[in-house]
Amino acid sequence: MGEYRCVRILAVNDPVLVLASTSPRRRDLLTLGGWQFITQGADVDESQLPGELSGSYVLRLAENKARACTKFAHNDQTILAADTTVVAGKVILGKPKDKAEAVEMLKALRGRHHQVLTGVAALRLSDGTLVTDLCITDVPMRAYSDEEIEAYVATGDPLDKAGAYGIQNPGFHPVEGLRGCYASVMGLPLCHVTRSLRKLGIAPSTDIAAECQTSLIYVCPISAAVLGGEMIG
Repeated sequence: MGEYRCVRILAVNDPVLVLASTSPRRRDLLTLGGWQFITQGADVDESQLPGELSGSYVLRLAENKARACTKFAHNDQTILAADTTVVAGKVILGKPKDKAEAVEMLKALRGRHHQVLTGVAALRLSDGTLVTDLCITDVPMRAYSDEEIEAYVATGDPLDKAGAYGIQNPGFHPVEGLRGCYASVMGLPLCHVTRSLRKLGIAPSTDIAAECQTSLIYVCPISAAVLGGEMIG
């Protein structure tokens, strides 16, 4: 009797990229680069390790998300993952567990600067090459009122966002005077993603900086430097 082997047949138009996220914000941002991709959720433990610095934390989670999706991808694909966190002082702020905690977070951030860190990981399955990058954005929050906080929290928007706010929310618009990467605060720093993917031979089909700025209605002061390889933002 002959020997039988199970072989997976791949469609010729299978996307090169797998986005390890089901976030609609990350999906929409990645679309701006013209990349063809599919999305796949990544279930990982997001607990911070004892003594772990915030930059190391988001990079570790981004890599873990990428590796968690390997079982859903094939050998010709590259997995792109990201993890975003809000850091106020030395405290990492995750997603609020309820509306009361969302109010507390927003009051703590009000009228102050904090940082948003996004770690990016791109994993090429064919040879196991991993490229990582880190975007750090200083975020100045405006002095919104208690009434504005209550109205915003009542919408439910803060509950699925680190730090309990969405920078892009048109009703609340919590940030003013930003001088860094707007897309990173939303969850995916496109210029950092672009330079990471380029190292793996995957370039965007659009002018990524122009597309991002047009879509977000934001003039980015650091995009050229990031795409040029400078360790800024």
